[in-house]
Amino acid sequence: MKIAFFETEAWEKEYINRQLGGFEISFFDQPLSAQNLGQIKDVQIVSAFIDSQITKEILDGLPELKMIATRSTGFDHIDMQACNAKNIIVCNVPYYGENTVAEHTFALILDLSRKIYSSIEQVKKEGFSIEGLMGFDLKDKTIGVVGMGHIGQHVARIAKGFEMNVLGYDSRQDKKLAKTLGFTYVSLEDLLKNSDIITLHLPYNEHTHHLINSGNINLIKKGAHLINTARGGIIETDALVRALHDGILAGAGLDVLEEECFIKEERQLLSKGFPQTCNLKTMLQNHVLMEQKNVIITPHNAFNSKEAVERILQTTVENIQAFIKRKPVNIVK
Repeated sequence: MKIAFFETEAWEKEYINRQLGGFEISFFDQPLSAQNLGQIKDVQIVSAFIDSQITKEILDGLPELKMIATRSTGFDHIDMQACNAKNIIVCNVPYYGENTVAEHTFALILDLSRKIYSSIEQVKKEGFSIEGLMGFDLKDKTIGVVGMGHIGQHVARIAKGFEMNVLGYDSRQDKKLAKTLGFTYVSLEDLLKNSDIITLHLPYNEHTHHLINSGNINLIKKGAHLINTARGGIIETDALVRALHDGILAGAGLDVLEEECFIKEERQLLSKGFPQTCNLKTMLQNHVLMEQKNVIITPHNAFNSKEAVERILQTTVENIQAFIKRKPVNIVK
């Protein structure tokens, strides 16, 4: 079995070789393209990330290809119609960082609730003074989870460990899930009105663009905190700035900003080429929210744990192994 991996980093090669020893594997730092197609004409399996545009023309140049193992959740970089016509199976990585993002969400919440960052800065400047550093308990507070998918469910589980009340909003409601995890489904309006902490866990699309906006941000319970580890465009930045200025929001914890470059998959942030195509440093330096003392900003890092990044590769390896055993998993259509 011949396998070709594209868009790989050095550490990924080591990991893959350990997991797939015994197979003939080729590695390419670059995306799959017409320029390197000739080097892999006899491979049966290709694994690539989202910069590899796997078109019908590319597929026509791979007559032995039986499987594509994309190391991403999305698969719009692959011509699925052409794959189906050629009976090529496509497998993806549907989940890898649910608990990771949920844990980062609570890192932001705890930083705001106990003024961790401010405490560190104050110790450096003034020594052991606790003036102005009184925080608040999470116990008995209400957290509103907007988006009850895999990440939102992990957030709800963690919140229950803090003895918080959990409200959930989602376009689809699973009453059995709500009973199991101990949360209550409400409308978005009711969630905004009744939550002490609001946390966003939705994909970004035309339906969620500016879901939190100047039209509804005034509904938020006065003194609440807003957390966003999803996508920046879900919040209208001007509305957020005004809500912080007017005291509607007591603070915000943000891992994403509306002005970020468009990111399809978080793993893009780890690639060598990404910093050159997206100047995040300049954007952050000039961002109006950077000057807000009650705002914490992290650099789109919620997904970035050793275990989560390795899970991408591990799932890819498992997809390949399952295909070889003729029991494919994580098939996309």
